[in-house]
Amino acid sequence: MSRAQRQRREPSADLPDAAPAPSSAIVAVLERRGRFLTAEPLFPANDRGAGGAGGGARPRRGRIVVRGSDARGASPGELVLLGLAPRSSARVLRVLGSTEVARDVIEALMLDRGLRRGFHANVEREARESVQRVASEGEPRRDLRSLATFTIDPASARDFDDAVSAQTLPDGAARVWVHIADVAAHVREGSALEGEARRRATSVYVPGAVEPMLPHVLSSGACSLLPGQERAAVTVELEFDGARVRRAAFYRSLIRSDEGLDYEQVDRIFAGAEPAAAPWGEPLRVTREVAGALARRREQTGALVLDSSEPEFSFDEQGNVNEIDARSQTESHRLIEHLMIAANEAVAELLVKEAVPCLFRVHERPDPERVERLVDQLASLQVPTPPVPEPMSSTQAAELVAAISSAVERHVRRAGHGRLALTSLVLRSLKQAYYSPRNIGHAGLHSASYCHFTSPIRRYPDIVCHRALLASVGAGERPHRAAELPELGSWCSEREREAMQIERDADDVARCFALESLLYERGLEEAFVGEVTGLIGAGAFIAFGDHGEVGRGAPPSFEGMLPVRLLRAPSAAAADVGSRDWWELNEEGTILRAEPSGATVRLGDQLDVRVGRVDTVRGRVDLRPAG
Repeated sequence: MSRAQRQRREPSADLPDAAPAPSSAIVAVLERRGRFLTAEPLFPANDRGAGGAGGGARPRRGRIVVRGSDARGASPGELVLLGLAPRSSARVLRVLGSTEVARDVIEALMLDRGLRRGFHANVEREARESVQRVASEGEPRRDLRSLATFTIDPASARDFDDAVSAQTLPDGAARVWVHIADVAAHVREGSALEGEARRRATSVYVPGAVEPMLPHVLSSGACSLLPGQERAAVTVELEFDGARVRRAAFYRSLIRSDEGLDYEQVDRIFAGAEPAAAPWGEPLRVTREVAGALARRREQTGALVLDSSEPEFSFDEQGNVNEIDARSQTESHRLIEHLMIAANEAVAELLVKEAVPCLFRVHERPDPERVERLVDQLASLQVPTPPVPEPMSSTQAAELVAAISSAVERHVRRAGHGRLALTSLVLRSLKQAYYSPRNIGHAGLHSASYCHFTSPIRRYPDIVCHRALLASVGAGERPHRAAELPELGSWCSEREREAMQIERDADDVARCFALESLLYERGLEEAFVGEVTGLIGAGAFIAFGDHGEVGRGAPPSFEGMLPVRLLRAPSAAAADVGSRDWWELNEEGTILRAEPSGATVRLGDQLDVRVGRVDTVRGRVDLRPAG
């Protein structure tokens, strides 16, 4: 499951009614020092992100005194949010809980990274007023409530950006309606709600919590396409002849979803284990055929093939991680992905044709030098790759890396391991996608024009595209000024990168708490089968799972580092000389080689490891050899 798909849920551990944390606040643990309470910052200064969402990085101090009534009843050992005061003193703003509870530490991490964890009263008020305004204003909309309509999302989803309808036409072609929540109708330019959405630019999803871009009355309410509820939408109507879009129409609409399907349910239907009910069963069949045709075209045109998985965490009532479910992409995920890509491309093509100012989602072609290095890296691991043209243009580099991604997928399926490491090599050869008013295409999707349109609840660039699209079809919106878009694109790209870092760090924290709980039950000597996912001169990064899951098709649950000073030769024949070996990383960064024994640790290798230390707060695991 891709990160974007995993983000299509709204866990209940958020704080929708909390007052936003001030940007000068810090997270700390209270301690008793003689007559005084003191506070020690929980996260070191170098662990912090840029703090863009909170209005800039906050000052970092050493031990802070919390005097008398400023403690507000908080006790030693508790995790708190502090408001800083002069002369190294502070006041407790909020008690967050305990450093022994995963959910509390993740909440602390979000606050420490500058997330506000609430909305100002005027923003909440405007959001509520917008619901009433949109319901009563009588904006001209095409009534599509009679269409059989459904959503497909994770079972835990609370916010539904998109819904789908479909039918077969008399000539055998297919008509698909992609309905997207009409967020632009609620978020007016120049309002406080608009300013806050623009400042946040994206929702941030972490295990058990979310920092939404929009207040919950919109993100989980009026803008969420809930089953049985009439909703204002923007519809992209596409007629498909196979994978070719022969006609496209765009308009504001009024829809009502008949059913909220989840990925697992749809996969059961596709497998024949569960029937598809009326009225959505036949439209689901049509969308499956269309998505299959789109998938075949993408493969033929050279789009990247990168299958991935994402962890999904569940918590008990006390806030502890009680399960990690690593979900991989299935046919149901790919169905929605292909339809959303088609809608995004259709919108982008219209905006290019009409020359309407907009933010495109662009992905530059890779540098030939980086693709050549990727070929060398894979060759060092005996992974076959297509021939390399000499000289190689950027267009040829993009085509080659797409072919390599397919070759890597075939190799991984044959070998049964190495997916994480080899996919990471392919990704590092690519440039990072970003937002720009200049359309230069999307190399990864092999698309000449692409924008983000289908998730306006959680991404501000999608709101920009909605306004541009609706302006181009005369539906009552104004596009953003062209002069402001370069800076806006840079801001949204920066916020996206910061959000991704927070999400990765929070995932690491949740994994560490789950691992610590597992080791408490089984003991520190529990051995795991691990797979080498990265190498540096200082050691090997290992993904490891429970009961030897790595290499058996299940993604690993945990990650850690095995320092080079503890490395032992992986083969039994060389084990006795491992302690005398000197390990060096090869030029391609894919193999650690021991001298004088000649033993190697390669990307994708399987190693047996034990856990040496778990740092839950920082989300770090130190490993040691199992032998």
